[in-house]
Amino acid sequence: MRDGGRIAAAIEVLGDVERTRRPVQDALKDWGLTHRFAGSKDRSAIGNLVFDVLRRKASLAAIMGSDSPRALALAAAVRLWGRNVSSLDALFAEDKFAPASLTDDERVALSSGTVPADAPDWTKGDYPEWLASSLDRAFGDRVVEEGEALAGRADVDLRVNTLKSEREQVLAGLDHLKAVTCRWSPVGIRIPAVDGDLRPGHVSSDLAYKKGWFEVQDEGSQLAALIAATGGGRQVIDLCAGAGGKTLALSAALGNHGQIYAYDSDKRRFGDILDRIDRSGSRNIQIREPRRDQDVLGDLAGKSDLVLVDAPCTGSGTWRRRPDAKWRLAPGALDIRLKEQAAVLDNAVRLVKTGGRIVYITCSVLPEENEAQISAFLSRTPAFALGDAAAAFRAVTGQDAPELTRLRLDGRDGSMLRLTPALTGTDGFFVAILNRTA
Repeated sequence: MRDGGRIAAAIEVLGDVERTRRPVQDALKDWGLTHRFAGSKDRSAIGNLVFDVLRRKASLAAIMGSDSPRALALAAAVRLWGRNVSSLDALFAEDKFAPASLTDDERVALSSGTVPADAPDWTKGDYPEWLASSLDRAFGDRVVEEGEALAGRADVDLRVNTLKSEREQVLAGLDHLKAVTCRWSPVGIRIPAVDGDLRPGHVSSDLAYKKGWFEVQDEGSQLAALIAATGGGRQVIDLCAGAGGKTLALSAALGNHGQIYAYDSDKRRFGDILDRIDRSGSRNIQIREPRRDQDVLGDLAGKSDLVLVDAPCTGSGTWRRRPDAKWRLAPGALDIRLKEQAAVLDNAVRLVKTGGRIVYITCSVLPEENEAQISAFLSRTPAFALGDAAAAFRAVTGQDAPELTRLRLDGRDGSMLRLTPALTGTDGFFVAILNRTA
């Protein structure tokens, strides 16, 4: 396919997403199934353009004066992919599968290519208008900067599995992908994001991955797991384990010692966790599946050194990877998540022994899900005190960087941590340590 046909395909997929409000990955998959002539490079280029549009949907619409799929795709091709009016005219003229020729109004808008100076912050920062007050509370005068960072392309981060390999060994094997060490995580490797229609490296097909030498995991998620592991623990519960990313990171950080119980209220979220455990070489992980009318964690009550609560959340910190999710998110979904977070925190209380700790993590940047949730928990649960997540960050990274003053969120007698793409180059994550004192 030529670029004109790829742009037309992206417009078609965006129209599907607009009509059905379904996840963009489903729309892209169905498009590929019904257009089997498209090669892997074509599908990659189309997917990249669709994702770039959804990352910058508000600002692109402001440039064009329209949020139609065609207007957004054209603006992305110019603003983000380096095309111009002349090159689009040439593309569309030579490719019978390209969109219709540019209109005069489109030429004017594309030639300008700038967001109006008086546009609101939520347009400049490309986030939903209804979240403006929440993100203002989180970031203040940095809200546009943080929104723009959340709308960028994400790098591919890997966690070296120290049970089987070392970082230098994995780095050497990924030299062809221009891999570098992560800035913060001592076990992190980064494959930088690519621009335009280029394809990112496909690391899961690498032999080292199949051997269990590394896992794909954002650096922020790595840091959250490493912070949780500070202080050790012979008995650990991952209360929202899902597919096991942080479970595996904990196992490696604890050197395969102790016992980790991986639990999730919905066993379907476990996915391929058993295969991942087997590949990793972890020997201290036990799966606890939920069972109807049975408390499968009852025997662990009051015995755990650490309960990891990787809480259900809006996922606002992962908008770089799931840009369609930010436009599908609704206030009702946030309300549901807040109730789920409070419930899982209260469930964790019964499992922690005196002197133990809960580590609460979200991949969200919204204060309601983070510092407000922790404040409410401490108010209703006097047996717990806020730990010092900033100190744990310094211990894990070996760094006391200037950014830490902005990452640190002071609370009653302690600190919480908010990682963001703008400040740390990671997905958005929140971490709080809750120590049981009585």
